[in-house]
Amino acid sequence: MTRKLEELFDLPSSSEQDINVTLPEATETSLPVLTDALATIDKIELALPTVHGLESSDSEMDDIAAKAQESFENLMDLGMNVDSRYAAEIFSVASTMLGHAITAKTAKVNKKLRIIDLQLKKARLDQTNNDGDSVPSGEGRVIDRNELLQHLLSRSQEKKTDR
Repeated sequence: MTRKLEELFDLPSSSEQDINVTLPEATETSLPVLTDALATIDKIELALPTVHGLESSDSEMDDIAAKAQESFENLMDLGMNVDSRYAAEIFSVASTMLGHAITAKTAKVNKKLRIIDLQLKKARLDQTNNDGDSVPSGEGRVIDRNELLQHLLSRSQEKKTDR
């Protein structure tokens, strides 16, 4: 925040504020609770019914677009064959039909893009969950500087002799 805002609202300066955020640590008692919660979530996912009829909406949108395009062509032909004072209204309706065809195609593409976006988000979530589970194990020990240098020198000499 700026100094003027701090003075205006009688707030302590940002340098005086101490912000301490403590995150709960995973303990032996919380791990079984977490695994039970994850198991419950898996059961819920399996119990939910799968969504059916996604393909039928695609074919319905294609049918609507085809009918609208056919109506557009028929109305354009009719507009060319009638008196000019009536043709404007017919051409207006024809353009509306073409707009409906475009809207149907756009809705179909938007639905597919939303599905792809949701699949990518799910894959990203699955990947982050899998990364959190695989914790590399290692070993450590306390050594002084001289021991560390001797260990590194011996490893580099072993590599030279192996060549």
